[in-house]
Amino acid sequence: MRPPRKALLAAACTLAAAALTGSALAPAQAATAHRPAPGPASARVWITTPDGTRTLSDAGTVDFTDAPSTAPTVVVDPSRTFQTMAGFGAAITDSSASVLSALDPQARTAAMRSLFSPTSGDGLDYLRQPIGASDFTDGPAYTYDDLPAGQTDYSLAHFSIAHDRARILPLLRQAEQLNPHLQILATPWSPPAWMKTGGSLTGGRLIDDPRVYRAYAAYLVKFIQAYRAAGVRVDTVTVQNEPQNRTPAGYPGTDMPSWQEAKVIEQLGPMLRAAHLDTRILGYDHNWTEHPNDAAATPPDETADIGDYPQQLLNSPAAAYISGTAYHCYYGDPSAMSALHKQFPTKDVYFTECSGSRSADPANTFSDTLKWHTRNLVIGATRNWARTVINWNIALDPAGGPHNGGCTGCTGVLTIGADGTVTRNAEYYTLGHLARFVRPGAVRIASTSFGTTGWNGQVEDVAFRNPDGSTVLVAHNENDNPQTFAVREGDRDFSYTLPGGSLATFVWKDDGSAARGPQQLDPTGWSATASTSSTTDVAADAVD
Repeated sequence: MRPPRKALLAAACTLAAAALTGSALAPAQAATAHRPAPGPASARVWITTPDGTRTLSDAGTVDFTDAPSTAPTVVVDPSRTFQTMAGFGAAITDSSASVLSALDPQARTAAMRSLFSPTSGDGLDYLRQPIGASDFTDGPAYTYDDLPAGQTDYSLAHFSIAHDRARILPLLRQAEQLNPHLQILATPWSPPAWMKTGGSLTGGRLIDDPRVYRAYAAYLVKFIQAYRAAGVRVDTVTVQNEPQNRTPAGYPGTDMPSWQEAKVIEQLGPMLRAAHLDTRILGYDHNWTEHPNDAAATPPDETADIGDYPQQLLNSPAAAYISGTAYHCYYGDPSAMSALHKQFPTKDVYFTECSGSRSADPANTFSDTLKWHTRNLVIGATRNWARTVINWNIALDPAGGPHNGGCTGCTGVLTIGADGTVTRNAEYYTLGHLARFVRPGAVRIASTSFGTTGWNGQVEDVAFRNPDGSTVLVAHNENDNPQTFAVREGDRDFSYTLPGGSLATFVWKDDGSAARGPQQLDPTGWSATASTSSTTDVAADAVD
């Protein structure tokens, strides 16, 4: 994994349909002659500012009125629905388990409650769990079937999850006790070395042998079964983390071309069914776009995968067993997920990893992370069909460790000091603005958005409808100056002035009459173009 870009991305991106959207939805031109029975009376507001002076602070309520606003207006339209959300979270890596376990029991329980409790914490409910070692491992790399060089174990007689019993599994069980809605996505960084060319956990690929494909698929099934026997349910699995990262920097990693991943999944799918396991399989688990360094190192038998790995996989026979595709944030932009959804609309999209990273000036880390993660994950990923938003390490020490190779500037959701101090980082609040309010089973609904993932100084947003009928709108002011905008659902509006760079969540519930008011235009068939002197501006910065 690579730390995400911290610099602001492209300047203004112009939607070809922007003029149409503005004229069709402008408040002064909306029909106002007849208004039905009142809709929602008020919305509750929670806000986080980039200077950290307000962090998920309850800002009270803002009233809906019948008077249309002259400010740019976000029209929320529950009649147009998109993906059902699966959850939000991060990863209890071996490193995270190390620093959490070092806390005294009372402090550890408080930290876990702040992360997972739906009533007194963030309510995180989807975890990414490494299968064996990753770059964030507090000690030597390992798998669950390590053998001396030259030996093999096709029957997996030596398989054991003993490594995880001391620290990782107790934390996972505690997380599920705190939040019964918790789901887990499990991902390996490397198969056991005896299955690989080169005989190392770092680099190489699976040996092209039917015995190896069967053994590796069985290895993943045994992991799921062993975790279930230990009290932890694995809901989703991928077969390789970042399969196009062929040169991991000193940590476990595997070059797995799409044709090999397909062979593993063609074994894994039937094995899961035979074992009566309903664990879903996701494919790919890598960046929105292939990193140029990875593309440059592509072997001759993988050239078809360049910029096309998920498509190759979903066009293979293995697609019969694949529920969806998993993405990371370290190169490209979220629009890749919408492009894939358009090609394969019956397959889900998951966003499964993004680490925060320290800014060049550490004093700016909170602000930079809040803004980048909000634009690209909280709003960018969800507006591009992602069912999950999952960060990387849930907790690290102040130096961004412990780790074994890999990222040297990564940050966790929490920072835990040697003296037991626990600091909530910007990631805690970006995730919280979703997880605290968007309930299990919520559906994303249509909403006007003026901002872009590439930053254009406007207000960007995403909206959801909860199973209880409440509406959640998450909005971000991309400008450094305060901006006033309006929100309309049905025939009622409220106006709000959002401080510069701030993130806010609005929650309200209506009586059902709001759906009779103005609705959004369906943008099917619209396209985006970029028109600017900037060489970095791209149409893909559009959020939809």
